[in-house]
Amino acid sequence: MYKLEILATGLRFPEGPIAMADGSVLLVEVEPATLTRIDRRGEKSVIAYLGGAPNGAAIGPDGACYICNSGGFKWHDEPGMLRPIGQSDHYTGGSIQRVDLSTGRVTNLYGRENGPVLKGPNDLVFDAAGGFWFSDMGKTRERSLDRASVYYGLPDGSSLQEVIFPMIGANGIGLSPDGSKLYVAETITARVWEFALAGPGRIDPKPWPSPNGGRLLTGSANYQLFDSLAVEESGNICVATIIHGGITVVAPMGGIIEHVPMPDLYTTNLCFGGPDLKKAFVTLSTTGQLVAVEWPRAGLRLNWQDLPE
Repeated sequence: MYKLEILATGLRFPEGPIAMADGSVLLVEVEPATLTRIDRRGEKSVIAYLGGAPNGAAIGPDGACYICNSGGFKWHDEPGMLRPIGQSDHYTGGSIQRVDLSTGRVTNLYGRENGPVLKGPNDLVFDAAGGFWFSDMGKTRERSLDRASVYYGLPDGSSLQEVIFPMIGANGIGLSPDGSKLYVAETITARVWEFALAGPGRIDPKPWPSPNGGRLLTGSANYQLFDSLAVEESGNICVATIIHGGITVVAPMGGIIEHVPMPDLYTTNLCFGGPDLKKAFVTLSTTGQLVAVEWPRAGLRLNWQDLPE
């Protein structure tokens, strides 16, 4: 049912795929810190060198590509098993970056010298108003790790606010089809949380004992890690899953619908593309592959997403 088409190999920990109108896919390569284009023939070209450790990526209302950059990792590298293993010795802080796709020019929008201190920005999603939500996963060190947050920012660099705190390894982030709910996946706990939205950059928090104002949609009794996510047109939340490598599909009312296995323990991200949004582009990170899967249900068209007619 889920036949894989290999689109590109030899990538260095790919993440953050974006399906483009011309049939190409943009993605980041985390280890060499690049924004890379994979064209229809599977040819690779570097758009920009980003530094640090880029991760989530999304197209904004101005047509530029916005990047969550976590600042750097240490790496374990052996054949077929490239993976991050903690905070880099050369870590200088996290940031949100803007890339002009026509020129490759990189602008540091938030983080480092601009605005609040960001630890490890991970994934982002734009809303219909033109602002963006992003997760700050923090960094992991040998004997400590940061508590995570979710922020809301404007793409002109004028406003950034922490909205949700605390979380544990906040990672994948997405919006419901009607834009009324925000979904956030936690890596370490393998949980997916739902937050009711009260407007751009605002949540309607649930009271204690919710630890963060959200409603728990699902958790896991098994050892697996939740990474980035994409939402279906139906409202299902598709979460890239590590260790139990594949895509875990979560119902919007809660509970797991299915798990679609993938041939990589580090299945890290996916996006939907094609004219009918029924093709899933999936990053298999330790083996350095971008694959495509004909998906049985249509994905949700993202705000500001330009797709072929």
